[in-house]
Amino acid sequence: MVRRVGARVRARRAELGLTAKALAESSGLSLRFISQLEAGQANIAIGRLASVAKSLGVSVAALVEAGEDQRCAIALVGLRGAGKTTLGNALSTHLALPFVEVDEQIETAAGLGLGQIFQLHGEDYYRQLEGRCLDMLLDARPKVLALSGGVVGNARVWGVVRNRCTTVWLRATPEDHMSRVVEQGDHRPMADRADAMEELRAILADREPRYARSEVSIDTSAQSLESTLERLVSELKEHGWRAA
Repeated sequence: MVRRVGARVRARRAELGLTAKALAESSGLSLRFISQLEAGQANIAIGRLASVAKSLGVSVAALVEAGEDQRCAIALVGLRGAGKTTLGNALSTHLALPFVEVDEQIETAAGLGLGQIFQLHGEDYYRQLEGRCLDMLLDARPKVLALSGGVVGNARVWGVVRNRCTTVWLRATPEDHMSRVVEQGDHRPMADRADAMEELRAILADREPRYARSEVSIDTSAQSLESTLERLVSELKEHGWRAA
């Protein structure tokens, strides 16, 4: 129930265009409590929940009543090399759902490869396309999505994803991130960059707090694909996802 309440608070806050800080201030509660509540980790006292509900313009019952909240996709997030494609394909097969890599949809929409998009039009254009593609993908048909590593930096899109998808952060060590990318034949991260690993560590450290707000977190460095898939499937069952 705590996770369900947290998801509903987060969705209503996003609907109203409120930041977590603004909700904390209007409800007279700490930002830490609001963050824990939305993550499904808070101890829900009725008085505090009533304050949150009042600030959101809804009843307490609307936040706690039984019933499943519809999620239209499972969204895999994490840096390149986390295992989104490998685990995404395996998960989609297990659940009998389509698997979509959002970057491929972006390339199709632009008629250009990712490198060309960034070179010719820049990151802002890429993020606009990312939002448009996700708006089309998040329809009523359930699916497994692999999102870009930087999606958490696109505040609007990341908010939509968190409200409409079951989010899964695939974690890995920096060394595994790098080695997997290189094993795929992409040596660009290491080309003429002696400090490539330190740059990767810095990017990961910057994004980790936002990745960590995902509903499910799976370490893909710790075990085999089979074991990782088994654990992920078990975690997703708690969110209503089961094999057809």
